[in-house]
Amino acid sequence: MLITTQDTTTLTDQATTAASTAQEAFLTNWVNTTGGNEYGEPMYCGFAWVTVYPEHKGNTRVGKQERRVLESMGFKKDWTGKAWQLWNCTGYNGQSMDVKEAGAQAYAEVLRGAGFKAYMGSRAD
Repeated sequence: MLITTQDTTTLTDQATTAASTAQEAFLTNWVNTTGGNEYGEPMYCGFAWVTVYPEHKGNTRVGKQERRVLESMGFKKDWTGKAWQLWNCTGYNGQSMDVKEAGAQAYAEVLRGAGFKAYMGSRAD
């Protein structure tokens, strides 16, 4: 996987669109199934993010390029220093972990399709 920083705008747009669409579909399905509530979202609060594990070592030319690409997409190094994370990839303003998970999963799927080792993660608040 060699993606240049010029390609990241298109990839980021595709991933963000997929994530937003997944969140909207989840909320629509949830309202149709449950009837909704006064808050307009499921009441399970939490966080969701996308984690990417780089393929190449960070001290190589290709590894440095890979990390520049991730940074240009908004990813930041996680606490382990071995992976890169993007929290709340669509900027969803609600608190529902279920909605954020739907978006993060769709975002990760687009990145996997582009050759990244991308996964969705979440945590309850």
